[in-house]
Amino acid sequence: MNARSPTPGTSQDARHDILPALLARPHVLVMGVLNITPDSFSDGGEYLDPARALAQAERLVADGADILDIGAESTRPYGATPISADEEIARLTPILPAVARFGVPISIDTMKAGVAAWALDRGAAVLNDVWGLHRDPAMAKLAAARGTPIVVMHNRDEADPAIDIMKDIAAFFERSLAIAGEAGLPRDNIVLDPGIGFGKTPEQSMIALARLGELSQFGRPVLVGASRKRFIASVSPSEPRQRIGGSLAAHLLAVQNGARIVRAHDVFETVQALRVTAAIGDKR
Repeated sequence: MNARSPTPGTSQDARHDILPALLARPHVLVMGVLNITPDSFSDGGEYLDPARALAQAERLVADGADILDIGAESTRPYGATPISADEEIARLTPILPAVARFGVPISIDTMKAGVAAWALDRGAAVLNDVWGLHRDPAMAKLAAARGTPIVVMHNRDEADPAIDIMKDIAAFFERSLAIAGEAGLPRDNIVLDPGIGFGKTPEQSMIALARLGELSQFGRPVLVGASRKRFIASVSPSEPRQRIGGSLAAHLLAVQNGARIVRAHDVFETVQALRVTAAIGDKR
């Protein structure tokens, strides 16, 4: 296993230092996806078995992931089955504490503050809330109390093709930051994610990528997760596992438009694409 950095501490002070330390790295950060679910859109059920999940986590680290994003409840926009906090924790129990020893910061992908607190107690260092602090009122308070960095993602219950999606994203983030401020969560511990594929038409997902630079108004790093998303198939009909090319194109353009972190299933290919792009750029 080829981890890039030693395992960070899990104290409040250490957690608060994780985001600046990651952002200080000279390369674009890659967040590797590990879904411990039966119904995720891309790889549902593949890593429910703890042995397979741990092997995949080790592979993602060896392939160059800077962060591992572990989720035990599918958050796909259509057809996901909600589960209880107890079931989510049961899926995480044989996996997350073991992965925490791999030497890469863990992000816990959950909508529930109770699950997030459990994960922080067992080695997670970053929170990833796909409802951007809008659903569980305890999430912002938890992040503030623990000094934990949090990814705040834009989302909608339903896509509305009539709206200006960038105005909607901006208004959502204004509210997210207000919620964070009310909870005492420092702005410098927040990463913004425009939520590609969530509550958006394929066209709106592409608009969000094309106009990503508009999010610079918030002064926070931006994470983009375009990996294997449905909008790719709207341009080039394909199944999720056939969308590596589209994923790489979207992530490279996102970086060009200001993304500091990309979230990917195919970490090796993503790291390679980013390194080659950077190497060519250095020859100018």
